[in-house]
Amino acid sequence: MIFNETTAINTAEKLLQIKAIKLQPSEPFTWASGWKSPIYCDNRIILSHPAARDFVKQQLAKAIAEKYPEAQVIAGVATGAIAMGVLVAQELNLPFVYVRPTAKSHGRQNQIEGQLQANQKVVVIEDLISTGGSSLKAVDALRQAKAEVLGMAAVFTYGFDVATANFEQAQCELFTLSNYHFLIEQATSTGSLEPSLTHTLENWRKSPSTWSGV
Repeated sequence: MIFNETTAINTAEKLLQIKAIKLQPSEPFTWASGWKSPIYCDNRIILSHPAARDFVKQQLAKAIAEKYPEAQVIAGVATGAIAMGVLVAQELNLPFVYVRPTAKSHGRQNQIEGQLQANQKVVVIEDLISTGGSSLKAVDALRQAKAEVLGMAAVFTYGFDVATANFEQAQCELFTLSNYHFLIEQATSTGSLEPSLTHTLENWRKSPSTWSGV
């Protein structure tokens, strides 16, 4: 679910303005998974744009303060959400940890970096939700460390059905600042996307693993 509609519209607008999201229905991208996609989202670009960075930080912090006032720790998913997670934790004056995909093979062999106590209430920060698989691995690691995960806050989601199912199965609440619906709506209204190509983007979202192009 989104935090609120105004934030969803404004976030989509900013992501398009700084080109963190690129739409190329006629020249699809190829994801690491092999999927063909008319859209590519790189929210790390937010960090290079102070105004957009400040907006996203403030909106995530505001949402967490309202939804999870009992939060004790902010956790970022490595590597994409580490920097934004630190900014949000600083804004909320809360401790920060980050979660690696797997434990290190040397040293202390940590998967969770930072100080986390058992039973602490944690909100997880993610930059982007696709299927939710890697994000939920972080949730699982935190739970194995005996933390109480209140939920996950992300900048953007494609809104895939598989992601919804994965989060429901993991019993982890997810909210985002914006999503695919508001992105397409904003891109169309501002002229970033020709209305005639909207159906192509909608068809892709319905079945991204089998979509082959226009």
